[in-house]
Amino acid sequence: MDDKHMQIGEVAARTELSLRTIRHYEETGLVIPSARSQGGFRLYTESDVARLMVIRRMKPLGFTLEQMRDLLDATDRLDADDVVDSGEREALVARVRVYEQAAVEQVEKLRVQLSRAEEFAATLGARLEPNGATVRS
Repeated sequence: MDDKHMQIGEVAARTELSLRTIRHYEETGLVIPSARSQGGFRLYTESDVARLMVIRRMKPLGFTLEQMRDLLDATDRLDADDVVDSGEREALVARVRVYEQAAVEQVEKLRVQLSRAEEFAATLGARLEPNGATVRS
């Protein structure tokens, strides 16, 4: 096997995604293994790993599979050598900017949620302090 290719287990370890999740993303067309071994095993490249990392980062931000597909399509087309039309390039960049803005907004919402969760945990911790409020059993 070529050292430029990885089997699904190595990809799962590197991306911290389960085998099942990677296969699901393959079934939905979000990622396609770059090759197959003679034995039929899926083989992935660094590019495939990078694609899975984009998906992994989008998931906790609440992006749908369709949105993931749309963003990956836009970035694939931006990275392709055959994009020569400046109008098409501008439209693709605008699509990516929409996702960037949505990600920034979602990150801010998560920061607020995290802050509230930390306050809650601190409140509970204070109740358990010996000099804090009475602990009920």
